[in-house]
Amino acid sequence: MRLVFAGTPEPAIPSLRALAASEHEVVAVVTRPDAQAGRGRKIVESPVAQVAAELGIPCLKPASAKDPEFHQQLRELEPDACPVVAYGALIPVEALEIPKHGWINLHFSLLPAWRGAAPVQHSIIAGDEITGASTFRIEEGLDTGPVFGVVTQSISSTDTAGTLLETLADSGSTLLVKTMDGLADGSLVPVPQPADGVSLAPKINPADAQIPFTDPAFAVDRRIRGCSPFPGAWSTLEGKRVKVGPVTLADPARLDQLDIGSLEPGVLHPTKKQVFVGTGNGIVVLDKVKPEGKGEMAAADWARGQRIEPGARFEWV
Repeated sequence: MRLVFAGTPEPAIPSLRALAASEHEVVAVVTRPDAQAGRGRKIVESPVAQVAAELGIPCLKPASAKDPEFHQQLRELEPDACPVVAYGALIPVEALEIPKHGWINLHFSLLPAWRGAAPVQHSIIAGDEITGASTFRIEEGLDTGPVFGVVTQSISSTDTAGTLLETLADSGSTLLVKTMDGLADGSLVPVPQPADGVSLAPKINPADAQIPFTDPAFAVDRRIRGCSPFPGAWSTLEGKRVKVGPVTLADPARLDQLDIGSLEPGVLHPTKKQVFVGTGNGIVVLDKVKPEGKGEMAAADWARGQRIEPGARFEWV
């Protein structure tokens, strides 16, 4: 089939490469316009645009998917289908109707669970044990279209949103190619999503990533992992923001050895090699932190450099 692929960030790259290597012909790529990135705020192409250039595939960068000129370009390309992975913009009805088989989205959840922009993050924060990826035909509703296929993936106790998304991006690319294969030979029939089991996954904003240390230790751990690497879980100490990396549950034997009976939520207890923090139920150990204006470092080094004394407390609202 003739395909026009739509995607923007790095998680879309495995699918673009897989489709380009398949029996199908990727005649063009659609991605978001060049934008500022990095500390220097230089104008750069999206990761997908850079790979498209490497593969020699023409790239369209419409300022809006509603642009009539963009729709005309699509018609001239005559795509049979438009596979989509994290394009980053809503596709209007006028564009949805152009390809014969429509626009087919690879979404990183087991639909109808976690419809929205941040399914992987919400899945980890909610404590799901199983997640996956789904291919479905895009329609006007938010991730409501009929499903072609799914692939499942267990979530480990150490998975972050970053590591899990990387895994799903790889396995999902195979699913997307198989979906294109099934559309081409007519063997795939999409199945409507059930009415039950719907959950929403809106974008995670920095405010959502603030750590409420009054939560139980397991919930603190999930929020930190679900917000890693972006936007990064954080709290404040003496008015300065500190990003916090994944934590581990403190070893009771180690706590007994150090004579740490309990810690109030957010209270820190640094030692020479570790930094302990109290939660609403239990004590966790910090691994890496990123103080405001500085790079990531070991929590013990940070506490020593900041001369943090036992009893200091993270603040939150």
